[in-house]
Amino acid sequence: MNRYVAEFFASFVMIFLGTGSMVLADQSGGSFTHLDVSLSWGFAVGLGIFLFSKFSGAHMNPAVTISLFFLRAHPKRELLGYLALQISGGVAASLLLRLLAPEHEFLGASLPSGSAWESFYIEFLLTFALMAVVLLSGWFKKGALFLVPAAIGGTVFLEAYFAGPITGASMNPARSFAPAVVSGHTEHLWVYLIATTMGALGASGLWLIWKRYKA
Repeated sequence: MNRYVAEFFASFVMIFLGTGSMVLADQSGGSFTHLDVSLSWGFAVGLGIFLFSKFSGAHMNPAVTISLFFLRAHPKRELLGYLALQISGGVAASLLLRLLAPEHEFLGASLPSGSAWESFYIEFLLTFALMAVVLLSGWFKKGALFLVPAAIGGTVFLEAYFAGPITGASMNPARSFAPAVVSGHTEHLWVYLIATTMGALGASGLWLIWKRYKA
């Protein structure tokens, strides 16, 4: 499979399953809980990595791709292509969700429950931690097919469970961009585009310093 096609479908699957679980929770009358939504996000991320990582690396996240580029672990010639396909995969997922649930207002958009700056700081820390796990997962043995999806998916689950009610637990610019644009609720989008990217770059910068110190 072409790596760009794989990145598109990985992003599509993750965002459709994740935001779809949020729409389902809103429409289920309480039978589909916040815990179920958090598990869905963790499963969606883990599934995307398991199915598509051998083709594209399954970044599914512009903040991750930009950070890997910063670390010289992702080629410059592929940067814009990855970012475009992650975003377009997310938009396609949100458009399909709009078709399936036309009456739903938000489509799983990331929205702060408190102030925008509170969500900014929390999203920075969440994405910092997620990127740290992504980088540390590179130490797993190549044959351990389930460890990387489990580690990263498990991190997403925990962060979504604890921070979801406060910020929506985005950790991903594409995940926030797609439902915001399709639903028309872009009022807090800047928080999730900037804080997540800065958080991932912060973890990558610390990783670079640590590796140089270790050397």
